[in-house]
Amino acid sequence: MQSLSVVLPAWNEQATVGGVVRAALDQLDRRGIPGEVIVVDDGSTDATRPRLAALAALDPRVRVIDHGVNRGYGRALRTGISACRFDHVLLTDADGQFDLGDLSRLEPWLAGFDLVLGYRAARADRLHRRVNARLWNTAVAGLFDTGVRDVDCAFKLVARAVFTRVALASDTAFISTELVLGARAAGFRVHEVPVSHFPRTSGRATGARPDVILRAAWELGRRAVVGPMASSTSSR
Repeated sequence: MQSLSVVLPAWNEQATVGGVVRAALDQLDRRGIPGEVIVVDDGSTDATRPRLAALAALDPRVRVIDHGVNRGYGRALRTGISACRFDHVLLTDADGQFDLGDLSRLEPWLAGFDLVLGYRAARADRLHRRVNARLWNTAVAGLFDTGVRDVDCAFKLVARAVFTRVALASDTAFISTELVLGARAAGFRVHEVPVSHFPRTSGRATGARPDVILRAAWELGRRAVVGPMASSTSSR
């Protein structure tokens, strides 16, 4: 890995976003490689935005993109991905539930794979989140053959070249399924590696909001009818 873009979607993560950004910068420093940390503020209404502005003022590698309004997890990821400038992309979250040091678990597999996906060795969410996740994963597995055990784990290391051939269209949590299916269809190689997962200590998980759940469920059903990769693959 010669360079790295870290993409962090953020919605009301004032308590954790600073620590996650600093941890990402530390990973770049440890490797001595060029890189950037792209934080997409998806319409936060707390102090996330000013805290990001302060971080960006301290380090030019921190780039902040402001959606202004909440557009959805998938849209935030797509915005961040489209802004990436380096050869590999780490997709993760700003909520502090992942250890950025686990990048060292994924990186060695880049020699043989284009997408190295983390899977949560032991999921640390609260009961209702685990129930929602089990229902979602059961539905995804029943409708689509992703070939991976934890498609929605927010710790993915991806060769940027993948995004030149897989055009993502989802604004919802379906984006993770869309990415894996599109990458496999385009002939890219995928591998999974166990990573640590920690309880959320502050804020509210976007995926727990009823409107978010309904939008994701609607898209899941629509893709099951029209095809999971409708508008997802491109020859750009």
